[in-house]
Amino acid sequence: QVQLVESGGGLVQAGGSLTLSCVGSGFTFSTYAMGWFRQAPGKERESVSKISRTGKLTYYADFVKGRFAISRDNAKNTVYLQMNSLEPEDTAVYYCAADRTFSDSEYNYWGQGTQVTVSS
Repeated sequence: QVQLVESGGGLVQAGGSLTLSCVGSGFTFSTYAMGWFRQAPGKERESVSKISRTGKLTYYADFVKGRFAISRDNAKNTVYLQMNSLEPEDTAVYYCAADRTFSDSEYNYWGQGTQVTVSS
């Protein structure tokens, strides 16, 4: 059974930091690119960041460049999202997802999400 389980969300003040983790199981984690998405209330889900299978390639949405950092540890089947200088606009449910390739956006597996709330 494929599972992606996010953790690390919570309530933080503006300017603070959080690190999200996502652990995968039931599939060969190292053969998938991994992405982070977010969805705020009343808004569409948007891509935040993505990392290739080996971690050599990364992508960041413009609104997080310079503030967020994605990384992975294939030995632990885990992808991370380090979030710094958080803003109230970053408040959302954050999801991780697995994609067979880095270059497309056809994600195969999704986690259940973790809530991030940034207070002003």
